[in-house]
Amino acid sequence: MSTSPLSTNTSTTNNIENVIIIGSGPAGLTAAVYAARARLSPLMIEGEESGGQLMLTTEVENYPGFEHGITGPDLITVMRKQAERFGTKFITRNVTKVDFSSRPFKVYVGQQMYQAQSIIISTGASAKYLGLPSEKEYMNKGVSACATCDGAFFRDQEVGVVGGGDTAMEEAQFLTRFAKKVYLIHRKDSFRASKIMSDRVLKHPKIEVLYNKEVIEVLGDGKTVNKLKLKDTVNGEIQEKSMQGLFLAIGHKPNTDLFKGQITLHDNGYIKTQPGTSYTNIPGVFAAGDVQDFVYRQAITAAGSGCTAALDCERWLEKEGSH
Repeated sequence: MSTSPLSTNTSTTNNIENVIIIGSGPAGLTAAVYAARARLSPLMIEGEESGGQLMLTTEVENYPGFEHGITGPDLITVMRKQAERFGTKFITRNVTKVDFSSRPFKVYVGQQMYQAQSIIISTGASAKYLGLPSEKEYMNKGVSACATCDGAFFRDQEVGVVGGGDTAMEEAQFLTRFAKKVYLIHRKDSFRASKIMSDRVLKHPKIEVLYNKEVIEVLGDGKTVNKLKLKDTVNGEIQEKSMQGLFLAIGHKPNTDLFKGQITLHDNGYIKTQPGTSYTNIPGVFAAGDVQDFVYRQAITAAGSGCTAALDCERWLEKEGSH
């Protein structure tokens, strides 16, 4: 990101925050709860589309403490109120630029500059989608990007999984616990997944692979999915197949564009943290949740890492004599 001198029309807040939290999913909100209770008075810049991927989830049944489940937006609302109760300040706008080259760190929201002794990055990751209007229409009505989250809603139904990598193989196998039939839809005639994962799928009695096929439309009655329109990538032939669910397993993109050139990233774009901690390569900058976790990607693991980041941050500030 740019570290050039400030333009004359940039306004600066005079006070330097103890910690600025960028991003407002379960990782950021948990970090805010812990940081606020430690009397760090955190400032959360939550973004205009706050709440992360949980805002796209209808029922959350695997988050501890909610016996009968809770909707994703309701879970975020509860967490946000808890963070606010302990004194977290919120700005519901997007961060447009950061400068981590020297302390205090600088975070820009348009022309407004905020400064902080420490930063917790919790900007999450976004599931990749096919980009179909009908896919968007049926999101959470049969279309999902998380088999672990939503698989149990498809008991004894027929579902499709799009993808050809290890994630797609894992999702397809996971769904066989619930669905009576799983179609693995792949636009090529061979997988990029590892041989061991591919072999498991090919041998599974409940999984049928549809090679050289791509989903071109999701069909339904407006409330739920009932068919997929598939196109053959070799001969262009179009067919409709009865399915009640579509799971996308074509990867996730970490929301790290803001931090390129500022912080060390893995080759896959996720923030690199020191093993077992939330420390990045820059002292005083921490990362939590899906922005640095490309293995588990669950709300509960994100929340746990948000706790880790807040504790790491608090101890670091104490050691530095900044708090």
